Amino acid sequence: MWNETVIEMIGVGILETLYMTFMSSFVAYLLGLPLGVILVITDKEGIAPNALVNKVLGVIVNLVRSIPFVILLISVMPFTRWIVGTTIGAKAVIPALIFAAAPYVARLVESSLKEVDHGVIEAAQSMGATTFQIIRKVLLPEAKPSLIIGGAIAVTTILGYSAMAGFVGGGGLGDIAIRYGYYRRETDIAFVTLILMVIIVQIIQEIGTRWMKRTDKRLH
Repeated sequence: MWNETVIEMIGVGILETLYMTFMSSFVAYLLGLPLGVILVITDKEGIAPNALVNKVLGVIVNLVRSIPFVILLISVMPFTRWIVGTTIGAKAVIPALIFAAAPYVARLVESSLKEVDHGVIEAAQSMGATTFQIIRKVLLPEAKPSLIIGGAIAVTTILGYSAMAGFVGGGGLGDIAIRYGYYRRETDIAFVTLILMVIIVQIIQEIGTRWMKRTDKRLH
């Protein structure tokens, strides 16, 4: 059972899982971070209130977040085929992971930015800072520890999504667990993939926690 081929397959599965997770996390933050910032600043108590923009973005974010990932994965297959050229493998899962993760990231960012002391924002406004300056020099730096922890949570959530992609041949550890543990009843391989997923999650969480402690001024 545990021959060189199986070990190599699990090694490839680890690399595919990490590739799917971090690539989609990176793009999801490129989209989700600006969305989260816009949701905060356009709020009725934000620095640039705009009820229409806030409402429309909020509805879109909530709508996408409410779709179960497996359904979303199947729904975007035509788009995935158009972008990537295939619906099988690690690359084919990334568009669906981005669709699922970006709204989630936006809400995490929104929550982190709303933790910033409003007095600090008012002080920046009183000194004549522009909206962009407040975002870049006040909101994001002040919320950095919370953003880092939120980032670790987002990455581990995306990692979980990537495992579900195994149901449609998405590759990675989730695909191995489903093919061998569910279809072939080879529970030892499924158990090993489960342990590896847990280890990866713990490593990501630990890195996030340590990074947060280094940036949190309250802990120094």
